[in-house]
Parts: sequence; structure tokens; C-alpha cells
Amino acid sequence: MSREVVRVGTRGSALARAQSGMVAASVSQVSGMPTEMIILKTQGDRMQDIPFDQIDGKGFFTKELEEALLDERIDLAVHSLKDLPTESPPGLLVAAIPPREQANDLLLLRNDLPDGGAGSLLPAGAIVGTSSKRRALQIKALCGEVEIRELRGNVPTRIKKLVEGAYDAVIIAAAGFNRLGLVQSGYRLRVLDFAEMLPAPGQGALALQVRKEDHGLIRLLAGLHDPLTASAVETERGVLELLGGGCGMPLGIYAQSREDGITVNALLGPDDWQSQNAPAYLRVETFGQSPEEAARRVMEELELARQSGWR
Repeated sequence: MSREVVRVGTRGSALARAQSGMVAASVSQVSGMPTEMIILKTQGDRMQDIPFDQIDGKGFFTKELEEALLDERIDLAVHSLKDLPTESPPGLLVAAIPPREQANDLLLLRNDLPDGGAGSLLPAGAIVGTSSKRRALQIKALCGEVEIRELRGNVPTRIKKLVEGAYDAVIIAAAGFNRLGLVQSGYRLRVLDFAEMLPAPGQGALALQVRKEDHGLIRLLAGLHDPLTASAVETERGVLELLGGGCGMPLGIYAQSREDGITVNALLGPDDWQSQNAPAYLRVETFGQSPEEAARRVMEELELARQSGWR
């Protein structure tokens, strides 16, 4: 398919435009062609006041971009991989997964918030903003007596609400913070290591989705693909698919590709973990030679852990 410009579809948030701009620049560099950014609003963008777990279906941050691809209104959709359902619609495929950004979560705390004491990250009664079951489960397991309050909006909006005092702490992805080039001001910042908080499947990675018949663009995007990132996130998303869950599932997982295989750490909570006296979850660590084997072993280890009871 001949073309004079590559039309790049993106959501309209500052983060989506920033990461799509990075991809567009890379596409221009490897192809010598100009790119055109086309901004589309998704269902998730329109439903800012509704918690994630109350939005029906999957792909509420990606469906409109995929429809634009199928309708040939855009040539390339740039997705945050953690938002993308595990299967592409017929006629589409993920042509490339670039190198992953930092996958950790960040804990941002108001400057005047007292220390938690006794090794706790947060003081008792601290109000923590997050719309993620996964984050809420893990921060409660770490800190105990904190209050979780729903928080939606883009990264700058969440930080603004923290600085203005609506929350004592908020949890955001390091990848978004880094890609936006934000400078810490008015709050303290702590990188949560993977022993403290495991990320969402695919967190920090991007997916470049195209039409299956667009062979020229598929060949072009091959130069942006990172096989190590791809095998790691394929493992993480493989577990999500085997569990039959979407992005609202309380699943934290991080896989790391090595020369001899893939190591995986995973944590899974029950959907009703909030009803427990203490946060309940399963946590496992395993290894596999391939993404399929590693994902299967995670499922086996989770089942063994389930038989021993939720922690």
C-alpha cells in the first residue's frame, strides 16, 4: 500500500499524545515519511466519573482506535499495552512492541504528610487515591489502616488533586510520569519496588497496532520491535488471558526475559478482597522457557497457593 504520510491514531490525554509523538518520531526516522497525529476520544475518556470496575466490557480505552484502523481513517494505533485486550479484532494485529519504560508504580505523598513510622509507608488513616483494585489491594497489604478513595483523571490531574489536599497520597505509573517529563514539586516521591507493588500486565509497554494487510507498515515497524520486552509482556498478558480477566482484575505481575528463560512474579487478589478483615491475596514466583510455559506455570503455582488459602 503506497502512502505519503503515516496517520497515527491516539487518545487525547497529554500522556497518550506524548507517547504517540515518540512513536511517530521513530516512524518518521526509520521510514523518511511524515506522520499525522489523529486524536480520538474513547469510551474510557468519556466516562471519567465511573470507577473502572463498574464499566462493562473490555477495550474501553482502545475500541475507538481499533474501529478507526478498520475503517482506514488511521494507519497505526498507539496503545498503552496494559489497556489493550489480549486479542486483537479480526483484521488487526500488534506489529511491534517497543522497549519498555520503567514498569514500577510511584507513590506520591503530600509534603506535609507525617511518616508512617515503624517501617510503614503511610500513617494510619491516610487517604490514598487510586481507581485500581490491584493498587488498592497491595497498598492496603503494605500499610494496613489507610483509606482508599476513587481517583480518575490523567496524570497531571491526579497530581494536582494531591497537591491541593484532596488526597494524602496517590499511586501512578512511573512510565507515565517519565514520558511526560514531569518534575517533582509540592510532594514527595517514592518508587515502589516489585517486592512492595507488582504492576499491571504490560505496564510501561506500548503496542503498535495496524491492519493485517498493511504489509509495508508491518515491515517498517519491525525496526521498532523489542523481542525481550515482547516475550515478557506476552507472559504477563498470557496469565491475564488464562484468568479470563480485564484491566480491572486485581492482578499484579512482572516478567523479565533472560537468556535462559523468563522469571515471573505474580500476585492475585479475589474480586471481593475489600470485604475481608485484612487484604487477601495469592503471591507466587516461577520460571519458564517460553511465554506460554511461564504463564502456564504461574497458573499452576496460583492454584497451589489457592489450595493453601488466601494470605
